Amino acid sequence: MYTPRLKTKYKEEVVPALQKEFGYKSPMQVPVLKKICLNQGLGDAVADKKLVDAAVTEMTAIAGQKAVPTISRKDISNFKLRKGMPIGARVTLRGDQMYEFLDRLISVSLPRTRDFRGVKAAGFDGRGNFTMGVKEQIVFPEIDIEKVNKINGMDITFVTSADSDEEAKALLKEFGFPFTKK
Repeated sequence: MYTPRLKTKYKEEVVPALQKEFGYKSPMQVPVLKKICLNQGLGDAVADKKLVDAAVTEMTAIAGQKAVPTISRKDISNFKLRKGMPIGARVTLRGDQMYEFLDRLISVSLPRTRDFRGVKAAGFDGRGNFTMGVKEQIVFPEIDIEKVNKINGMDITFVTSADSDEEAKALLKEFGFPFTKK
């Protein structure tokens, strides 16, 4: 039976390292990565409905799981937006697919970013979750650059069971997440 590389790394390396660092008495106290949420907002989708379909297709290729269009909740006349219009795409990854995506993100996609010096650690929310932005979806090797008609960014949120930002940062660092040095 196949298990993702980072899932095995979590059990064998991350848990003992965090237990030692934070003084947890039980391995069950060690924070765990619960899910990774990918979200892409498309402001131009108000005028062109095909942008949402393209975004859903690209997000599905990136995540390895079917993405769904996000629907607007209310009317905003300044943006010519009506309630119920598709305005983005999102996908939530859990389990093995989550670890596979994290592995691809850390080892392949982030190093492909132009002028990459690491990820700023400013995206923690105070409850142990981390959100970062990617300016171009073409950093992912699953995307064929010739077929892209518009470059869009996306938000990637890592939801952990950590109680504090320090614990969540230590967890992501143990996975090999490239945070910038201060």
